[in-house]
Amino acid sequence: MRDGDLNRAGEGFESVVKSAPQFAEAYLNLGLVREEQRRHSDAIANFKKALQLKPRLRGANLFLGVAEFRSNQLDAAILALKKEAAASPKDANAWMWLGVVQLEKGDGPSAAAALDKAAELAPDNVDVLYHRGRAHLLISNQSYAKMFEADPKSWRVRQLLAEANASAERHLDAIAEYELAIKLAPNQPRLHEDLGTQYRLAGKLPEAEQAYLKEIEIDPDNVTARYRLGVIAIEKGDAARGKELIEGALRARPKLQHSDYNLGRAEMLLGNDAVATKHFERAVSADVAAASDPDVVEQSWYQLGIAYRRLRRMDEAQKAMATFQRLKDEDAENSAKALKRFQVQQDATSAKPSPLPQSP
Repeated sequence: MRDGDLNRAGEGFESVVKSAPQFAEAYLNLGLVREEQRRHSDAIANFKKALQLKPRLRGANLFLGVAEFRSNQLDAAILALKKEAAASPKDANAWMWLGVVQLEKGDGPSAAAALDKAAELAPDNVDVLYHRGRAHLLISNQSYAKMFEADPKSWRVRQLLAEANASAERHLDAIAEYELAIKLAPNQPRLHEDLGTQYRLAGKLPEAEQAYLKEIEIDPDNVTARYRLGVIAIEKGDAARGKELIEGALRARPKLQHSDYNLGRAEMLLGNDAVATKHFERAVSADVAAASDPDVVEQSWYQLGIAYRRLRRMDEAQKAMATFQRLKDEDAENSAKALKRFQVQQDATSAKPSPLPQSP
């Protein structure tokens, strides 16, 4: 079997079970060979025989469940895999396959529970993570479908459509849906904040500012709306107000993303270059930069170079500007490569002949 000669391996295990018909492990191995040969019925029969002889034989219910799944016996597969998971609760494969079969049945909640358990046991297993994502996506889709069915005119439906448009970077469409949601639920927390974010991404700063102000009126404790209002104030040149708003937000939530970059910008506008330098240095530090938007890191290096220059720290200014230029060049190179790949794909697609119609 190790040499890949399944026929020879099958003959060998057949000989073993004939000479030692009570040897459960031989039936298990014969079942594995038959499963590799895609002889699912024979594999199932041998796994069942192994379990009949030794009900606690490790792995037998797992392999039985997989074989039953592959032969579309889903209920039987779930039963076998549940037995394996109960007998070996730390076996990530047992939980994963249980989740896979439950997914096939369309049971999202059960599949998610099994795959969440598998992910706890094997957090870096890409197969587990893939199927776990599928399970949670199925739950989401089922929930959204039920929501549309239950109340298609609900503000939640408009919110969902807005979020879908926002994820696809269709900001104007997202704005339209958020505005419809707000008409239906004008005092609902977070709607105005999300609307403000879409306005800002669409380059409509006055409208974004008004949306954030409305959000704070509805929910005075909304930290992110206050922070984003501070960012807009800085972009408008009102550094003192922007700094006050951002520092107030940071007192409630100290680790808001890009706060050092934005405070650095505020301090530079106020003429406090030494203080600004400290903020930009933190913004480009390895631990912060790793979790930041690459564009923000790039701009932080640029602003840091300007701040150093103002402080007459010329060697450091030159190094900061060189880092900024390197990051900018890398970004341009990656964009050019992505464009070239896209063009190659387009050329390959246009060169393909039209597919022939398929028979029903």
